[in-house]
Amino acid sequence: MLTLLPLASLPGTAAAQDQSRQQYGRNAATPHIDGFNVDEVRKLAPGTEMKFDLYGSPGGMASLRIVGAQRNLNLVEESPGEYTGIYTIGSRDRITANSAVTGNLRVGNQVATAVLSESLQRGVPPKSARSNQAAPKAPQISRFDVQPAGDVSRGSELAFTLQGTPGGKVDIRIDGAQGSFFLNEVRSGEYTGIYTIRRNDHIMPSSTVIANLRVDQRVSSYTLRQPLVAASRPVERADRYCGNCGSVEAVNLVEVKGDAGYLGTIGGGLAGVLLGSQIGGGNGRTVAQVAGAVGGALAGREVEKRVGNSTHYEVLVRLDNGGTQTVSTATDPGLRQGEKVRIVDGGLTRI
Repeated sequence: MLTLLPLASLPGTAAAQDQSRQQYGRNAATPHIDGFNVDEVRKLAPGTEMKFDLYGSPGGMASLRIVGAQRNLNLVEESPGEYTGIYTIGSRDRITANSAVTGNLRVGNQVATAVLSESLQRGVPPKSARSNQAAPKAPQISRFDVQPAGDVSRGSELAFTLQGTPGGKVDIRIDGAQGSFFLNEVRSGEYTGIYTIRRNDHIMPSSTVIANLRVDQRVSSYTLRQPLVAASRPVERADRYCGNCGSVEAVNLVEVKGDAGYLGTIGGGLAGVLLGSQIGGGNGRTVAQVAGAVGGALAGREVEKRVGNSTHYEVLVRLDNGGTQTVSTATDPGLRQGEKVRIVDGGLTRI
Protein backbone atom coordinates (compact mmCIF):
# COMPACT_ATOMS: atom_id res chain seq x y z
CA MET A 1 0.00 0.00 0.00
CA LEU A 2 1.35 3.42 -0.97
CA THR A 3 0.60 6.26 1.41
CA LEU A 4 0.76 9.77 0.02
CA LEU A 5 2.09 12.36 2.45
CA PRO A 6 1.32 16.06 2.25
CA LEU A 7 4.16 18.12 0.88
CA ALA A 8 4.70 19.87 4.24
CA SER A 9 5.50 16.52 5.92
CA LEU A 10 8.25 15.48 3.49
CA PRO A 11 11.73 15.88 5.05
CA GLY A 12 14.07 18.29 3.32
CA THR A 13 11.33 20.43 1.76
CA ALA A 14 11.09 24.12 2.52
CA ALA A 15 7.61 23.57 3.97
CA ALA A 16 8.94 20.90 6.33
CA GLN A 17 11.73 23.19 7.43
CA ASP A 18 9.31 26.04 8.08
CA GLN A 19 6.98 23.73 10.01
CA SER A 20 9.88 22.39 12.12
CA ARG A 21 11.15 25.90 12.86
CA GLN A 22 7.69 27.05 13.88
CA GLN A 23 7.33 24.06 16.20
CA TYR A 24 10.56 24.86 18.00
CA GLY A 25 10.19 28.64 17.94
CA ARG A 26 13.21 29.22 15.66
CA ASN A 27 13.53 32.09 13.20
CA ALA A 28 14.46 31.06 9.65
CA ALA A 29 16.35 34.33 9.18
CA THR A 30 18.77 33.64 12.03
CA PRO A 31 19.89 29.99 12.19
CA HIS A 32 22.20 29.25 15.07
CA ILE A 33 24.46 26.52 16.41
CA ASP A 34 23.99 25.66 20.09
CA GLY A 35 26.65 23.00 20.48
CA PHE A 36 29.47 21.20 18.69
CA ASN A 37 31.14 17.95 19.75
CA VAL A 38 33.61 15.27 18.65
CA ASP A 39 34.24 11.90 20.25
CA GLU A 40 38.01 12.16 20.71
CA VAL A 41 39.98 9.20 19.33
CA ARG A 42 43.07 7.51 20.74
CA LYS A 43 45.07 7.75 17.51
CA LEU A 44 44.76 9.72 14.28
CA ALA A 45 45.53 7.09 11.65
CA PRO A 46 43.99 5.91 8.37
CA GLY A 47 40.78 4.00 9.04
CA THR A 48 40.07 5.77 12.35
CA GLU A 49 36.47 6.99 12.64
CA MET A 50 35.67 10.34 14.27
CA LYS A 51 32.06 10.95 15.30
CA PHE A 52 30.81 14.54 15.28
CA ASP A 53 27.60 16.02 16.73
CA LEU A 54 26.21 19.47 16.04
CA TYR A 55 23.18 21.00 17.77
CA GLY A 56 21.23 23.96 16.48
CA SER A 57 18.29 25.12 14.38
CA PRO A 58 16.16 22.20 13.13
CA GLY A 59 15.35 21.53 9.50
CA GLY A 60 18.72 22.68 8.15
CA MET A 61 21.71 21.24 6.30
CA ALA A 62 24.87 20.75 8.38
CA SER A 63 28.41 20.12 7.15
CA LEU A 64 31.96 20.10 8.55
CA ARG A 65 35.29 21.20 7.18
CA ILE A 66 38.41 19.68 8.81
CA VAL A 67 41.80 21.25 8.12
CA GLY A 68 44.03 18.54 6.61
CA ALA A 69 41.09 16.44 5.37
CA GLN A 70 40.58 15.73 1.68
CA ARG A 71 36.81 16.05 1.81
CA ASN A 72 34.02 17.67 3.76
CA LEU A 73 31.57 15.78 5.97
CA ASN A 74 27.80 16.15 5.65
CA LEU A 75 25.84 15.53 8.85
CA VAL A 76 22.44 13.84 9.10
CA GLU A 77 19.65 15.30 11.24
CA GLU A 78 18.92 12.35 13.54
CA SER A 79 16.27 14.28 15.51
CA PRO A 80 15.07 17.91 15.31
CA GLY A 81 18.10 20.14 15.74
CA GLU A 82 20.60 17.28 16.35
CA TYR A 83 22.99 16.48 13.47
CA THR A 84 25.42 13.54 13.47
CA GLY A 85 28.13 12.25 11.16
CA ILE A 86 31.25 10.04 11.08
CA TYR A 87 34.45 10.94 9.25
CA THR A 88 36.81 8.09 8.39
CA ILE A 89 40.43 9.20 8.09
CA GLY A 90 41.90 8.35 4.70
CA SER A 91 45.49 7.61 3.72
CA ARG A 92 45.86 11.01 2.04
CA ASP A 93 44.47 13.01 4.99
CA ARG A 94 46.88 15.09 7.06
CA ILE A 95 44.74 15.63 10.14
CA THR A 96 46.40 16.53 13.44
CA ALA A 97 45.08 16.60 17.00
CA ASN A 98 44.46 20.35 16.75
CA SER A 99 43.26 20.57 13.18
CA ALA A 100 40.61 23.26 13.07
CA VAL A 101 37.09 21.95 12.51
CA THR A 102 34.43 24.35 11.24
CA GLY A 103 30.74 23.50 11.35
CA ASN A 104 28.23 25.16 9.03
CA LEU A 105 24.46 25.00 9.46
CA ARG A 106 22.40 26.29 6.54
CA VAL A 107 18.70 27.08 6.86
CA GLY A 108 17.29 28.61 3.69
CA ASN A 109 19.78 31.19 2.50
CA GLN A 110 21.29 31.83 5.94
CA VAL A 111 24.33 30.06 7.39
CA ALA A 112 25.55 29.79 10.99
CA THR A 113 29.18 28.87 11.65
CA ALA A 114 31.00 27.52 14.69
CA VAL A 115 34.55 26.30 15.35
CA LEU A 116 35.21 23.19 17.42
CA SER A 117 36.89 24.12 20.70
CA GLU A 118 38.32 20.71 21.60
CA SER A 119 41.13 18.48 20.39
CA LEU A 120 40.48 15.58 18.02
CA GLN A 121 42.83 13.26 19.90
CA ARG A 122 42.36 12.05 23.44
CA GLY A 123 44.91 13.38 25.91
CA VAL A 124 46.03 16.31 23.76
CA PRO A 125 44.87 19.70 25.10
CA PRO A 126 43.25 22.10 22.62
CA LYS A 127 45.62 24.57 21.02
CA SER A 128 43.58 27.46 22.41
CA ALA A 129 44.17 26.21 25.96
CA ARG A 130 47.94 26.26 25.43
CA SER A 131 47.97 29.65 23.73
CA ASN A 132 45.81 31.05 26.50
CA GLN A 133 48.63 30.56 28.99
CA ALA A 134 50.87 32.93 27.04
CA ALA A 135 48.24 35.47 26.06
CA PRO A 136 49.28 38.83 27.50
CA LYS A 137 45.83 40.37 27.38
CA ALA A 138 42.89 38.09 27.84
CA PRO A 139 39.22 39.07 27.74
CA GLN A 140 37.57 39.63 31.10
CA ILE A 141 34.83 37.51 32.72
CA SER A 142 33.13 39.27 35.62
CA ARG A 143 30.30 36.84 36.28
CA PHE A 144 29.31 33.27 35.43
CA ASP A 145 26.33 31.58 37.06
CA VAL A 146 23.49 29.15 36.46
CA GLN A 147 19.82 29.00 37.33
CA PRO A 148 19.84 25.52 38.91
CA ALA A 149 17.45 22.82 37.77
CA GLY A 150 15.32 20.67 40.06
CA ASP A 151 17.43 17.65 39.10
CA VAL A 152 19.89 16.56 36.42
CA SER A 153 17.71 13.96 34.72
CA ARG A 154 17.10 13.79 30.98
CA GLY A 155 15.20 16.84 29.70
CA SER A 156 16.09 19.12 32.63
CA GLU A 157 17.22 22.61 31.62
CA LEU A 158 20.23 24.55 32.91
CA ALA A 159 20.14 28.30 32.22
CA PHE A 160 23.61 29.89 32.14
CA THR A 161 24.58 33.57 32.16
CA LEU A 162 28.03 35.05 31.61
CA GLN A 163 29.10 38.69 31.70
CA GLY A 164 32.41 39.85 30.29
CA THR A 165 34.16 41.48 27.39
CA PRO A 166 31.65 42.23 24.60
CA GLY A 167 31.93 41.03 21.01
CA GLY A 168 33.22 37.58 21.85
CA LYS A 169 32.07 33.98 21.59
CA VAL A 170 31.33 31.83 24.63
CA ASP A 171 31.40 28.05 24.76
CA ILE A 172 30.68 25.93 27.83
CA ARG A 173 31.83 22.44 28.76
CA ILE A 174 30.07 20.36 31.42
CA ASP A 175 31.64 17.26 32.96
CA GLY A 176 29.43 14.34 31.97
CA ALA A 177 28.12 16.01 28.78
CA GLN A 178 29.50 15.45 25.30
CA GLY A 179 31.22 18.34 23.61
CA SER A 180 30.50 22.00 24.24
CA PHE A 181 27.60 24.34 23.67
CA PHE A 182 27.44 28.06 23.06
CA LEU A 183 25.96 31.14 24.69
CA ASN A 184 24.51 33.98 22.65
CA GLU A 185 25.36 37.61 23.30
CA VAL A 186 21.91 39.05 24.06
CA ARG A 187 23.27 42.44 25.17
CA SER A 188 26.69 44.01 25.07
CA GLY A 189 28.89 41.78 27.20
CA GLU A 190 26.01 39.57 28.42
CA TYR A 191 25.85 36.01 27.11
CA THR A 192 23.04 33.57 27.90
CA GLY A 193 21.94 30.08 26.92
CA ILE A 194 19.97 27.06 28.06
CA TYR A 195 21.41 23.56 28.02
CA THR A 196 18.90 20.69 27.91
CA ILE A 197 20.30 17.49 29.42
CA ARG A 198 20.41 14.76 26.78
CA ARG A 199 19.83 11.03 26.88
CA ASN A 200 23.52 10.01 26.91
CA ASP A 201 24.70 12.66 29.38
CA HIS A 202 26.04 11.66 32.79
CA ILE A 203 25.83 15.02 34.54
CA MET A 204 25.96 15.16 38.34
CA PRO A 205 24.81 18.02 40.63
CA SER A 206 28.50 18.70 41.38
CA SER A 207 29.78 18.39 37.80
CA THR A 208 32.45 20.93 36.89
CA VAL A 209 31.37 23.55 34.36
CA ILE A 210 33.92 25.71 32.52
CA ALA A 211 33.10 28.68 30.29
CA ASN A 212 35.52 29.98 27.66
CA LEU A 213 35.20 33.54 26.34
CA ARG A 214 37.03 34.12 23.03
CA VAL A 215 37.73 37.54 21.59
CA ASP A 216 39.79 37.34 18.39
CA GLN A 217 42.56 34.87 19.27
CA ARG A 218 42.47 35.50 23.02
CA VAL A 219 40.69 33.22 25.46
CA SER A 220 39.71 33.44 29.13
CA SER A 221 38.19 30.62 31.16
CA TYR A 222 35.99 30.66 34.24
CA THR A 223 34.81 27.77 36.42
CA LEU A 224 31.25 27.78 37.74
CA ARG A 225 31.10 28.04 41.53
CA GLN A 226 27.51 26.84 42.02
CA PRO A 227 25.93 23.38 42.07
CA LEU A 228 23.74 22.51 39.10
CA VAL A 229 20.81 21.42 41.28
CA ALA A 230 18.87 23.76 43.54
CA ALA A 231 19.20 23.01 47.25
CA SER A 232 16.15 21.20 48.60
CA ARG A 233 14.72 21.25 52.13
CA PRO A 234 16.19 18.71 54.57
CA VAL A 235 14.34 15.43 54.60
CA GLU A 236 12.29 15.16 57.78
CA ARG A 237 12.52 12.01 59.85
CA ALA A 238 8.88 11.21 59.14
CA ASP A 239 9.56 11.39 55.38
CA ARG A 240 12.16 8.65 55.54
CA TYR A 241 11.33 4.98 55.12
CA CYS A 242 10.04 3.54 58.39
CA GLY A 243 9.89 -0.22 58.69
CA ASN A 244 7.88 -0.16 61.94
CA CYS A 245 5.30 2.44 60.89
CA GLY A 246 1.77 1.80 59.72
CA SER A 247 -1.95 2.53 60.10
CA VAL A 248 -4.40 1.27 62.71
CA GLU A 249 -6.76 -1.27 61.14
CA ALA A 250 -8.73 -2.27 64.25
CA VAL A 251 -8.84 -1.89 68.05
CA ASN A 252 -10.40 -4.91 69.81
CA LEU A 253 -11.32 -5.41 73.47
CA VAL A 254 -10.39 -8.96 74.46
CA GLU A 255 -11.69 -10.73 77.63
CA VAL A 256 -9.69 -13.68 78.96
CA LYS A 257 -11.66 -16.02 81.29
CA GLY A 258 -9.95 -17.34 84.42
CA ASP A 259 -9.67 -21.07 85.30
CA ALA A 260 -11.20 -22.41 88.55
CA GLY A 261 -8.67 -24.09 90.87
CA TYR A 262 -9.14 -26.75 93.56
CA LEU A 263 -9.86 -24.09 96.16
CA GLY A 264 -13.02 -22.91 94.39
CA THR A 265 -14.25 -26.42 93.76
CA ILE A 266 -13.69 -27.72 97.33
CA GLY A 267 -14.93 -24.54 98.98
CA GLY A 268 -18.10 -24.57 96.93
CA GLY A 269 -18.68 -28.27 97.66
CA LEU A 270 -18.43 -27.83 101.42
CA ALA A 271 -20.86 -24.96 101.31
CA GLY A 272 -23.25 -27.14 99.36
CA VAL A 273 -23.03 -30.01 101.91
CA LEU A 274 -23.84 -27.68 104.78
CA LEU A 275 -26.80 -26.29 102.89
CA GLY A 276 -28.04 -29.79 102.00
CA SER A 277 -27.84 -31.00 105.60
CA GLN A 278 -30.13 -28.23 106.68
CA ILE A 279 -32.90 -28.98 104.21
CA GLY A 280 -32.79 -32.81 104.09
CA GLY A 281 -33.72 -35.57 106.57
CA GLY A 282 -33.00 -39.35 106.53
CA ASN A 283 -32.21 -40.64 103.05
CA GLY A 284 -33.51 -37.41 101.73
CA ARG A 285 -30.90 -35.61 103.75
CA THR A 286 -28.18 -37.69 102.10
CA VAL A 287 -29.58 -36.93 98.64
CA ALA A 288 -29.83 -33.23 99.47
CA GLN A 289 -26.27 -33.24 100.77
CA VAL A 290 -24.95 -34.88 97.57
CA ALA A 291 -26.93 -32.51 95.37
CA GLY A 292 -25.70 -29.56 97.45
CA ALA A 293 -22.14 -30.71 97.18
CA VAL A 294 -22.29 -31.00 93.38
CA GLY A 295 -24.11 -27.70 92.93
CA GLY A 296 -21.82 -25.93 95.33
CA ALA A 297 -18.75 -27.22 93.55
CA LEU A 298 -20.04 -25.93 90.19
CA ALA A 299 -20.98 -22.60 91.71
CA GLY A 300 -17.56 -22.33 93.33
CA ARG A 301 -15.80 -22.96 90.02
CA GLU A 302 -17.93 -20.31 88.28
CA VAL A 303 -17.25 -17.76 90.99
CA GLU A 304 -13.53 -18.34 90.80
CA LYS A 305 -13.62 -18.07 86.97
CA ARG A 306 -15.35 -14.71 87.15
CA VAL A 307 -12.93 -13.50 89.77
CA GLY A 308 -10.00 -14.59 87.51
CA ASN A 309 -11.35 -12.91 84.34
CA SER A 310 -9.11 -10.21 82.73
CA THR A 311 -9.44 -7.79 79.79
CA HIS A 312 -6.95 -6.07 77.48
CA TYR A 313 -6.88 -4.29 74.12
CA GLU A 314 -5.35 -5.60 70.91
CA VAL A 315 -4.45 -3.09 68.19
CA LEU A 316 -4.03 -4.48 64.65
CA VAL A 317 -1.53 -2.35 62.68
CA ARG A 318 -1.14 -2.55 58.91
CA LEU A 319 2.56 -1.76 58.33
CA ASP A 320 3.73 0.45 55.47
CA ASN A 321 5.70 -2.47 54.05
CA GLY A 322 2.45 -4.47 53.63
CA GLY A 323 2.69 -6.71 56.70
CA THR A 324 0.59 -6.65 59.87
CA GLN A 325 1.42 -6.68 63.56
CA THR A 326 -0.75 -6.89 66.67
CA VAL A 327 0.15 -4.89 69.77
CA SER A 328 -1.48 -5.59 73.15
CA THR A 329 -2.12 -2.90 75.76
CA ALA A 330 -3.62 -3.22 79.24
CA THR A 331 -5.62 0.02 78.87
CA ASP A 332 -7.54 1.67 76.06
CA PRO A 333 -4.89 3.15 73.72
CA GLY A 334 -7.29 5.85 72.51
CA LEU A 335 -6.53 5.13 68.85
CA ARG A 336 -8.94 5.20 65.95
CA GLN A 337 -8.97 3.25 62.71
CA GLY A 338 -6.73 4.87 60.08
CA GLU A 339 -4.43 6.72 62.49
CA LYS A 340 -0.70 6.59 61.66
CA VAL A 341 1.40 4.96 64.39
CA ARG A 342 4.92 3.73 65.02
CA ILE A 343 5.68 0.57 66.99
CA VAL A 344 8.43 1.24 69.53
CA ASP A 345 9.55 -1.35 72.13
CA GLY A 346 6.27 -3.21 71.92
CA GLY A 347 4.19 -0.04 72.40
CA LEU A 348 2.48 2.43 70.05
CA THR A 349 3.13 6.09 69.44
CA ARG A 350 1.22 8.40 67.12
CA ILE A 351 2.98 9.94 64.10
